[in-house]
Amino acid sequence: MIKVDDLHMHFGGIKAVDGASIEIAEGSITGLIGPNGAGKTTLFNVIAGHYKPTSGKVWLDGQDITGLPPHELFHMGLLRTFQIAHEFSTLTVRENLMMVPPAQPGETLVDVWLRPSKVREREAEVRRRADEVIEFLEISHVADELAGNLSGGQKKLLELGRTMMVDAKIVFLDEVGAGVNRTLLNTLGDAIVRLNKERGYTFCMIEHDMDFIGRLCDPVIVMAEGRVLVEGKVDEVKANEQVIEAYLGTGLRQRPPKVKQGGVA
Repeated sequence: MIKVDDLHMHFGGIKAVDGASIEIAEGSITGLIGPNGAGKTTLFNVIAGHYKPTSGKVWLDGQDITGLPPHELFHMGLLRTFQIAHEFSTLTVRENLMMVPPAQPGETLVDVWLRPSKVREREAEVRRRADEVIEFLEISHVADELAGNLSGGQKKLLELGRTMMVDAKIVFLDEVGAGVNRTLLNTLGDAIVRLNKERGYTFCMIEHDMDFIGRLCDPVIVMAEGRVLVEGKVDEVKANEQVIEAYLGTGLRQRPPKVKQGGVA
């Protein structure tokens, strides 16, 4: 689904991504982990079109998408979420979802004036889709709540829901579990697995909670200092000496990474 080849992203003298190459298989839930500053979010930003890379290539389904802007990638089925949710705080949950589908006839004055029935039909269709998403995510009790009043976990569910309002091929989740309580994290995890199994979504997710990664992801890719360090199953990755050194520092290679609620210590 995604191939990244020898990607570099430099900010002046800082090499945030320094020759990273990864592949994300169609239908997988791929985990991307690494210590802070490893280049994970910068890699996401390059793939999702927020940055044009210094060098290297990105392909989606065999098509070169290097440097394409986010709105073009959106129409190609590549979506992403953010560490901090980007909701429309003064709109309800349902309205946030209804904002997503592109090219709605109600967005043009000509259709509003001359084809009001077309506008109403499309709006009803989008509303039905939004209600299906709300039911899928089990957030019916906040459907009419202003999004700005939601908890952190509910906002993350809403962000996931927005990816369901279009036909996504691949979704990049940036720390979807950050600031989310354990109950809502389980709900998020269940939704991601169902979207993957039932609707064929491909996911790549940055996450620090290794229990969450272990439950959802195969394979797991580890980054350090802008490069890919190792790739494998979560247990293999946790036992890898290079990974242990990257997380814990030189001299602690005999100890596995500590796993605690919230991530790798």
